[in-house]
Amino acid sequence: MYINEQYQDLALLETKEYQFIGRDGKICTETEQILKEHVMDVYVNDRLTMKLICLPQHLAELVLGRLLTEQIITSAEDVEHIYICEYGKRTKVYLKQTAGADVSTSDSYVEITPTCCTGNHILNDYFISAREPEVLAPIHWEPEWIFHMADAFADGSPLHSITFATHSCLLAREDQILFSCEDIGRHNALDKVIGYALRHNIDLHQCMVYSSGRIPTDMAMKVIQAGIPILASKASPTFEAIELAKEYHLTLICAARRDRMKVFV
Repeated sequence: MYINEQYQDLALLETKEYQFIGRDGKICTETEQILKEHVMDVYVNDRLTMKLICLPQHLAELVLGRLLTEQIITSAEDVEHIYICEYGKRTKVYLKQTAGADVSTSDSYVEITPTCCTGNHILNDYFISAREPEVLAPIHWEPEWIFHMADAFADGSPLHSITFATHSCLLAREDQILFSCEDIGRHNALDKVIGYALRHNIDLHQCMVYSSGRIPTDMAMKVIQAGIPILASKASPTFEAIELAKEYHLTLICAARRDRMKVFV
């Protein structure tokens, strides 16, 4: 897989002025740094396939992770070339001839909007397969490893500390944190850590992830599609996500803070 990223240091924040109004009647003009939304079109084999709204960091990782969790690829070996333009606005992905789903399906337009609030869209079903996810093989884990990720999350979200407007995700293997990132949406952050593992040949079947966001079924299914056996989150799951985790043997750990956690079995 060859990755050609032309963009560098795209703006993440913009300073804006606002009027502060306090309950005590205080009114004053202040400024603060606000997150900028970045829009990226992703072409797969020259077909416009995804529109992503994200932060312009780790864009190749985001694309790789999204390709995997949308079942467009099954591994990094399916990808021949990724090109991202200098503005980070256009990405071109070329898959190997044997990669992806059966593309003899109809080319009708469909639009899938996940529970992520950032407005990401899948624009066609040309590459999407109906592959059934594999049941996960559970791995050994220690509560201290989860607490370690919770500590790292609490201490290491620089954009969130400025804006209070990002989600974070961490990738770990045992007690070693391999990668962490932030994004506007929790789905994007999760896809970025998955894409990081694909890009660096890390076996996701031996990893766990920690998310700052709530866990509905689409978040759980992303982890299942990626083959990750342990999903931890600072937030809460839905009933349906818990049932899905049971079905696929996903270890689901929620309300994971520095001093406590809930393990759904």
